[in-house]
Amino acid sequence: MQHDHHLDHDSAHCAHDHGPQHIYIYSPASAIRDKAAFKRGIARLKALGHEVEVDPDAQAVHTRFAGDDATRLAAIHRAAASGADVALITRGAYGLTRILPGIRYKAVAKAIAGGMKFVGLSDFTAFQNAVLAQTGATTWAGPALISDFGVEGEPDDIMLACFDDLLTGHGEGTGWTLGREKPRADGRPAVPEVYVKQAQLWGGNLAVLTGLVGTPYFPQVKGGILFVEDVSEHPYRIERMLTQLLHAGVLAQQKAVVLGQFTGYRLAPHDKGFKLQSVVDWLRTQIKAPVLTNLPFGHVDTKVLLPVGAQVSLSVEGRDALIYWGHQH
Repeated sequence: MQHDHHLDHDSAHCAHDHGPQHIYIYSPASAIRDKAAFKRGIARLKALGHEVEVDPDAQAVHTRFAGDDATRLAAIHRAAASGADVALITRGAYGLTRILPGIRYKAVAKAIAGGMKFVGLSDFTAFQNAVLAQTGATTWAGPALISDFGVEGEPDDIMLACFDDLLTGHGEGTGWTLGREKPRADGRPAVPEVYVKQAQLWGGNLAVLTGLVGTPYFPQVKGGILFVEDVSEHPYRIERMLTQLLHAGVLAQQKAVVLGQFTGYRLAPHDKGFKLQSVVDWLRTQIKAPVLTNLPFGHVDTKVLLPVGAQVSLSVEGRDALIYWGHQH
């Protein structure tokens, strides 16, 4: 896993003190298994000076879920009503897709309009895209409490810097280095120079997103920038999911497709050379839009925060890529 990306963080940004933030911790999906990491995460956020409010059912358990469906819906609605600056999930894993019809989207959108930032990843992709499809409101693809703040040792410094930028309102974009790829057969670079101005950024976990196709919770984004990542999915499964988005007409409507980190899978002997790059190469033959790689987002320690639903600009010069959104208030 390469992490040779650079981020456009102005070091002066981190010197601003905007006072402690109110962070609401809740569990809308799977039950917490690592209680020590849960406690570490809360302690770490408090040590950073924030006011941390923990939902009363954050540690609830109902089979594999963090409480039954009604309990998790109530937790989402408490988060929306909390007046917090940030609503942060404890963890992802499966649980949100089945309760999407019960979410009070107007209440969530009202909270976002009031300045609340809903942050999470993985299974949280279902919530984020449902909110976008139903209301047009922006949420943030970013860390989860347990896997990012609750780690033993120190959390990733880039993740912390990006989270701090979100809290202080200084985050304006993220830059990274594209993966090394062979030139095309005609000698042109694998990724041409790209400049996309004002396109809607959307996406998240590929498997969760693909599971929303054909539902009222799948955003109808035309001329957008789609970013996807996944974990424990073999390249052929990644291709199969991308094929579904292709055949559904989704990919042809995008101005760019950005691939994040795909981790936690094993190639098999009978792949005979079929690998993730094979999928990338194939995808480029299917759509006209550029396909970018190596976005520092996914089930990895080093992750940036991305505004799902916001208008952004995208540029690529050589291997340097930048997604820029300006101040989001």
